[in-house]
Amino acid sequence: MPPPARRAGRRLLFVHSHPDDETITTGGTIARYAARPDTAVTLVTCTLGEEGEVMVPELAGLVAGAADQLGGYRIGELAAARAALGPVEQRFLGGVGRWRDSGMVGGHGLLASAPPPEALHPRAFAAPGARADQVAALAAIMDEVRPQVVVGYDPGGGYGHPDHVRAHEITMAAAAGQESVRKVYWTVASRFDTEAALAELADAPGLPWRPAKPDELACVPDGSVTARVDVAAQLPAKLAALRAHATQLTVWEGAGRVAFALTNELAQPVPVVECYTLVGAAGSVRALGTETDLFEGIEVTG
Repeated sequence: MPPPARRAGRRLLFVHSHPDDETITTGGTIARYAARPDTAVTLVTCTLGEEGEVMVPELAGLVAGAADQLGGYRIGELAAARAALGPVEQRFLGGVGRWRDSGMVGGHGLLASAPPPEALHPRAFAAPGARADQVAALAAIMDEVRPQVVVGYDPGGGYGHPDHVRAHEITMAAAAGQESVRKVYWTVASRFDTEAALAELADAPGLPWRPAKPDELACVPDGSVTARVDVAAQLPAKLAALRAHATQLTVWEGAGRVAFALTNELAQPVPVVECYTLVGAAGSVRALGTETDLFEGIEVTG
């Protein structure tokens, strides 16, 4: 029997750098489309997130500088998150552990930059010589899945992490050679939505962290947003998936508001609308106003 991605008429593929990225930025969208019997969702995860920090004190020994077992642990967290989001086909780029989390240099708020080249692990995902093999590995997945819609990151990788930047590069390169791909989207955060949500968190009673400031989060001007996917109905699934990534983040709910924080303990909102920017790819279609469905304008022929 063929895999789900080949049986469904509509096929949607997400490319994410580390476990938890899929839920933080696109979890509601994944849950919304995974619930549709006519749509197959494939998630490509590029690394195991080995260089991440750990929020759970009793698991602190897993980090790269100690036992270096965090990547394996996060495979289990990712599996639990996917179970919360619905039927999603999982692929690790190049196989489990083929490329390693490159790490990052912290900047202002959640913004980041790449470590110096000499600090990169030999298997680092952002290693200069790895790009061609990564494009080939992702293209092979796309050849098999034949997605009409691909979702990745913008050129800055959202917040500057070198693995996100590399994921953007290989997604665009691999998608450009695919006849099946009709649309490529970048996952983005609306500046207006983000500022409004942060304002609501500012006076939330009992919030255990300082709300992030707008300039500490990666946002784009609202004119850059071409698709707005309502995921309010999928919020419980997204929150469950966020909680599954317990080494990386903590979820808070109170007074009708929801937030989460990474190890920097800056409160971030959990949006009920996930935003995207439609960009060009081989055979892509043009946005006609603000879309509410990532398959809008696509004639599915199987």
